Amino acid sequence: MCHGSMVERMSPRVSSAHGRADTGATRGLRLTRGVAATWWYTLSAVVFFEVMVVFIWAGALFEAGRGPATLFVVGVGGLVWTASTVPLLLDYRHRIDESTWARWPRLLVPLLVAAVFGGAAGVASGLWLIAILPLAQSVLLLNWPAGVRVRMLVAATMLLGAAWFVDARLTFAADPPGNWWLVGFFSTFMPAMTVVSLWWWDVLIAIDRARASEARLAATQERLRVATDVHDLQGHHLQVIALQLELAERLMSREPEAALEQLRAARASVDEARQGTRDLATRFRSVPLRDEIENAADLLRAAGTAVQTIVSPDADEAPDRVLAPIIRETTTNVLRHGGGVWAHLELARDKAGWRYRIANDTGGSEASRDGAGLEGIGRRVSDAGGTFEVRRDHGEFSVVVVVPSVTEGAA
Repeated sequence: MCHGSMVERMSPRVSSAHGRADTGATRGLRLTRGVAATWWYTLSAVVFFEVMVVFIWAGALFEAGRGPATLFVVGVGGLVWTASTVPLLLDYRHRIDESTWARWPRLLVPLLVAAVFGGAAGVASGLWLIAILPLAQSVLLLNWPAGVRVRMLVAATMLLGAAWFVDARLTFAADPPGNWWLVGFFSTFMPAMTVVSLWWWDVLIAIDRARASEARLAATQERLRVATDVHDLQGHHLQVIALQLELAERLMSREPEAALEQLRAARASVDEARQGTRDLATRFRSVPLRDEIENAADLLRAAGTAVQTIVSPDADEAPDRVLAPIIRETTTNVLRHGGGVWAHLELARDKAGWRYRIANDTGGSEASRDGAGLEGIGRRVSDAGGTFEVRRDHGEFSVVVVVPSVTEGAA
C-alpha cells in the first residue's frame, strides 16, 4: 500500500466490487483470490489421487513379488506421468470457449507421456488396468463439452472395470495381492473422482461469472440512469436557450431592447443549466463516509482480503470532501501493493478532529517511500490543516490521517 493512482469513485456498492470481478466471460479467467485458491485445492486433489494410485500400484506389484525393474517403471514412470498432467490441469483452468484441440501443441506432449507410460507400465506389469488408465485420465482432463466428457467418463469407467476383471482372472487368478481390490477400485473410479472435481470447479466459475455479470449490469444501469438525468436536464435547458437566442436574433433589428432582454434570459438559462449540472454531479458524488468505508471493505473482500472495519456512529459528520478521496486512494493502494491477506480500516473522532487509519500486510515486501499516491494524500491533508503519517514495521503498512472537524474545503 505504498503508492498508486486514484481509483474511480465507488458510488454504488456493487459497482465497487465490480472493479475486480469484471472478467469472467472474455479471454482468460481473472478470478478473485478466493476462487483462485479453490482452483489450487482442486488441482492438488487431482494430483493427490494420481500419486496415491501410483503408490497403490507399486505396493501391489511389490507384494506380488515383481522385480525392481517393474517397480521402477511403474513407480518412477507414474510420478513422471502425474507431473505431465499438471500442464493439462493448468490449461483447463485458463481454457476459453474454443475447440478442444485449438492449442494441441501444448497438449500433445502430456498425452504422449501418458501413452508411453501406460504402454511401458502395462508391458512391465502385465496388467491391462495400468496400461489403460494413464491415457484415459489424461484425455479426460482436456476441455471437452460437458455432454462429451460424461459419455467419455462412462466409457472409460466401463473399460477400466473390464480391465480390472480381466487382470483378476488372468494375471492374479491364483494368488492375488492383498490390496488388489484397492488397485481395482481406485484405478477404476479415479477418472470419476477427477471429473467430479473439475465439475465442481466449473460450478464455481459459473457462479463467479454470474456475480461479475450482475455487477456489470448494476454498473450499466447506474450509468444509464446518470445519462438519462443529464439528457433530461441539458436537453430542456438547451431547447429553451435555443428558442431565446432565435427570438433575440429576430428582434435585434426591430426591437433592440426586447432582443437584449431575450439575451439576458438566455444567459440566465445557461446559469440554471450549469447549476443544475453541478447539483446533479454533487448528488451522484455525495456518498456518506460510512458507505465509503463499506464500499472499500466490499472491494477488498471481493479481492480475497480479510477486512475488519471500525467506524464511529457519527462518521457522516466528518469532512467527506477530504476523507472520501483518501479512503478511495488508500483502498486502491492496498489492492495494488498489499499482501492480500488482511486489512484494517478505522474512522473515529479524535481530540484533534477525525482520525482515519488503514493498515494491511505487506506480503513480505517493503513498501516504497516515494509513491505518488502518498504524496497526493499528504498534499490533500496538508491543505485541510491535518496531519499525515505513514508507518512500516514488522510486515505491516499503515496510513494514519487526522483532519480537523471543520476544514476549509468543507466550509
